[in-house]
Amino acid sequence: MSLELAAHWLPGINAFLNSVATVLLAAGWIFIRRGNWRAHRATMIAAFAVSTLFLACYLTYHAIVGHVPFTGQGVVRVAYFTILISHILLAVTVPVLAIAMFVLAAQGRWTAHRRLGKIAMPIWLYVSVTGVVIYLMLYHFYPGGSPPPIMHEPGIGAPV
Repeated sequence: MSLELAAHWLPGINAFLNSVATVLLAAGWIFIRRGNWRAHRATMIAAFAVSTLFLACYLTYHAIVGHVPFTGQGVVRVAYFTILISHILLAVTVPVLAIAMFVLAAQGRWTAHRRLGKIAMPIWLYVSVTGVVIYLMLYHFYPGGSPPPIMHEPGIGAPV
């Protein structure tokens, strides 16, 4: 399988992973609000694992494909870049915040963990949700930015 073929599937996989992370984050918040810290811990670890897998897939995709231009025009272009810029700026903070949350929990520093969680949770959730919105806008609503078409190598089952 060529890199281009593998890269073709990564944006959809990334959106799926972001969707799963969103559900896990929301579930983790609900669990802790109900006092179920064991379920909270499990879902937050799962959310971190899914987000880590997303980051690996995202970096792989952009290493292979590079920049994907947004083709929408007018007001939607302004909306897209507003979402994208806020998404990028906040996404940079998520790994640091998530690791800090894990460290605080591991140290049993629950007051600091709760205080930081009030900041980290909405940011992480926003980043996960806007990641899906960006995917939909870039690849479905304005598909000029779609992944490169799957190309056949000449002479290997390619149509003539």
